[in-house]
Amino acid sequence: MVSRHSIKTFLEKESTTGILLIIATITALIVANTSLLEYYNHILHLEFTIGFPELNISKSIFHWVNDGLMVLFFLLVGLEIKSELKFGQLNSVKSALFPVVAAVCGALVPAIIYYSFNYGTNYTHGWAVPMATDIAFVIGIIAILGSRVPSWVKVFITTVAVVDDLIAVLIIAFFYTESISWTALGIAALCVVVLLFLNYKKVMKLAPYLTIGFVLWWAVLASGIHATIAGVILAFTLPLNQRWNLKQTKAFTKKIFDLFKKSADKTLKNTADEAHFFIEKSQLEMESPARRLERKLRKPVYLIIMPLFAFVNAGIMIDSQVLASAFQIPITWGVIAGLFVGKQLGVLLGIWIIVKFFYKEMHINKAIWKVFHGVALLCGIGFTMSLFITNLSFSEESLLEYSKIGILVGSCISGIFGYYVLFKATDDQDAIAMDPPEQDEENQPELEH
Repeated sequence: MVSRHSIKTFLEKESTTGILLIIATITALIVANTSLLEYYNHILHLEFTIGFPELNISKSIFHWVNDGLMVLFFLLVGLEIKSELKFGQLNSVKSALFPVVAAVCGALVPAIIYYSFNYGTNYTHGWAVPMATDIAFVIGIIAILGSRVPSWVKVFITTVAVVDDLIAVLIIAFFYTESISWTALGIAALCVVVLLFLNYKKVMKLAPYLTIGFVLWWAVLASGIHATIAGVILAFTLPLNQRWNLKQTKAFTKKIFDLFKKSADKTLKNTADEAHFFIEKSQLEMESPARRLERKLRKPVYLIIMPLFAFVNAGIMIDSQVLASAFQIPITWGVIAGLFVGKQLGVLLGIWIIVKFFYKEMHINKAIWKVFHGVALLCGIGFTMSLFITNLSFSEESLLEYSKIGILVGSCISGIFGYYVLFKATDDQDAIAMDPPEQDEENQPELEH
């Protein structure tokens, strides 16, 4: 019998999200290719309505997952991007240059390869499908490799994936919006103004931001722009700086400790309640709303929403006829080549450009280049974001299936080869020891919360 402790340990591992995504994908494929397919489709197309008789949103479960729950995924992505811009590898030009150039090249080359495969056809609208990296899968594979992978590799690939997500968000906003309702967009703009005002007034409670954020999502959904963009906008309006510095935090913590000491005296009735009040207040003051929300979202998004998204979108009915058709269509080959060939070529090209022209003093030996090759291969796992962009690119069911088959094949090949190359490349730990580009000292934060 599985104990509660073992379940908790499993859920806290870095590799868990990747494992759950694999399980959800395999389950969806099994369901879609058995007698359960009818029930699967029936459930996904059930209508679910929220709101009032005269003012409501009615969507199928499929769309609630893709347009509703995935907003929380993009909200978390936005919070991670903002954190990187403020405190991480993107907080200065020097530190950002390395992963940004690698990510941009790693996005452009797959798009060019896909476009070249589909040039002159009606399928070119899917050019962005092989551009993005699924950070959950990548981190999961690196976690399986464990201590073999140096810390600089984890920092580098995580930052590349964050920039990758930012590129994907911008592409969705600018290239996958067909018609716009200016009235709804005006309401969305008003919501942004209110959110910025809350930030300006240094409101530290999450409730006002989330309430206005819900209205923002509703307005963006009605405007014709993809609703997930609302999550990113909300993330960038949340305060990231804490109010207290280290000295204030120390003083308040001492006060809480003194109150708990006094609460041992039974004649003093209110000291324990007062201490708990100060604990809640200190959490609000020490941890910014952005950090607090990021911490609260991480587990639900990675352990529930992303596997659910995979289950809802990976249900492809695969038979000999579908496979034969898929590999006769340039969509499938464009996605596979974009993910497997384009990603590794693009990321390695970006690294070469940086080393050749900007970091000439950086010594990269053959062993480190092998590590970079493994990382570049892993970037070809495009699963979650690629499936998401596929749904925006194609409306015809057969084209959706062909693109999804390309994503599954390209991501699997990239993952298998990436794991093997990185495993072999990390045999000699001394040879791959390398410090990532240092951040400018003047841009270092005093206290990261």
